[in-house]
Amino acid sequence: MQQWPSHPFDDDKLKEECGVFGVIGVQDAANFVALGMHALQHRGQEAGGIITYSPEQGFQSAHRFGLVRDNFTSARLMETLPGSIGIGHVRYSTTGSKGATAIRDVQPFFGEFSKGGAAIAHNGNITNAEAIRRELIERGSIFQSSSDSECIVHLMARSIQKNIPDRMKDALRRVEGAFSIVAMTRTKLIGVRDALGVRPLVLGRIGGHQDGGWVLSSETCALDIIGADLIREVEPGEMVVIDRDGVTSSHPFDRSSSRFCIFEQVYFSRPDSILGGRSVYETRHQIGVELAREAPVDADLVCPVPDSGTPAAIGYSHESGIPFAMGITRNQYMGRTFIEPSEQIRNMGVRLKLNVNRALVAGKRIVLVDDSVVRGTTSQKIKQMILEAGAQEVHFRIASPPTAWPCFYGVDTPERAKLLAARMTEDEMRDYIGVESLKFISLDGLYRAAGARDGRNAACPQFCDACFSGEYPVAPSDMIEKGFQLKGQSEAAE
Repeated sequence: MQQWPSHPFDDDKLKEECGVFGVIGVQDAANFVALGMHALQHRGQEAGGIITYSPEQGFQSAHRFGLVRDNFTSARLMETLPGSIGIGHVRYSTTGSKGATAIRDVQPFFGEFSKGGAAIAHNGNITNAEAIRRELIERGSIFQSSSDSECIVHLMARSIQKNIPDRMKDALRRVEGAFSIVAMTRTKLIGVRDALGVRPLVLGRIGGHQDGGWVLSSETCALDIIGADLIREVEPGEMVVIDRDGVTSSHPFDRSSSRFCIFEQVYFSRPDSILGGRSVYETRHQIGVELAREAPVDADLVCPVPDSGTPAAIGYSHESGIPFAMGITRNQYMGRTFIEPSEQIRNMGVRLKLNVNRALVAGKRIVLVDDSVVRGTTSQKIKQMILEAGAQEVHFRIASPPTAWPCFYGVDTPERAKLLAARMTEDEMRDYIGVESLKFISLDGLYRAAGARDGRNAACPQFCDACFSGEYPVAPSDMIEKGFQLKGQSEAAE
């Protein structure tokens, strides 16, 4: 079997970050963790891992490449992960190596400290990891992976604090960037978010009584799959420590205004999740409403580019009065691995994942709603497929502003020169894709859809929107050291 790094359709999408999940106080915790990881699979399909603890067998772990359903459904494997506490991680690598030699990069990571063992799973990206790694290696640390997350383990090992939660606080005060972390000791489940709360993390409860278990998860959809209730979000800058006595909360970092990633609302999170007390589906539907108000067009059908464009397309249809139709069907079973592909099959590209419903689109003026435009190559191919199916016109409406800047907080983004919006105007992008019209939702419109009535407050934005605005709430130190130019510097250079 040959495995491609990615499918052509996926090459033109921003890649999911990672997903973290943990439980405490339940029998067969590993099974709960596997179910939670399955619900978070959209956040990373490259690899996954589980670590558990039982008094009889100590810490046990399993790390595998591929999907949760292909690895963590074997009774024989799950029996090797006993205990009432466990954490898991699904991965799409944003740092570190990829491929068959990189099993060492698959989280959760484990460390045996003087005060006992601890495991850690991290969603996000440490923007000064390379500087920290150099410093630690000079002081004698030996790294086992190429992941930025391992820096946290080494910083914890060098801390002089007396217990694991305090060692973690000590370590995290040294790092920059974005982190939502689920960690565990023999008796404690720990959750922590960076001061800006860039990545999501929620607290849940299994069973509403004193003997029930507790859950930490990247998204609420993973609580639903195990029948857990959402208690609340872990706050930006908060650490929660859960043990047999319940939940203890602290705020070890300097207070800052929240800058939650707005692209979680647009694309990354599942539509059945709740973010900031608001349904992701409802936000995406409202994005379509705002888009219809900002960029109306005379057309016959509104069609989504499935699946992430569907809620916005429904909203666009409702607001515009143009009928909604599933003019494109997605093959749900076309993964990133294809058995013995020929070059001819490989060149079919997008058609392996998407197919046009000719009976619906023939002779029609079509509004295609997609979540984003990254390189633009997939948009070109989809447009061509629609025209070949007999459509009269194709109009693109994009449910996010132009993606003109890379993300350094846990999203695998192409370098800036490869982002279409970084080198073309909207009109130039329209001509490049070859459609009758192309319109993106404005940044103000996106903020309104996400619940900010007056749009974006330029002086104090409530989300991280750096991929659209170029305004990074935390300086990407490692990238600046390599020559990356921030917005003002870039414009001055031009």
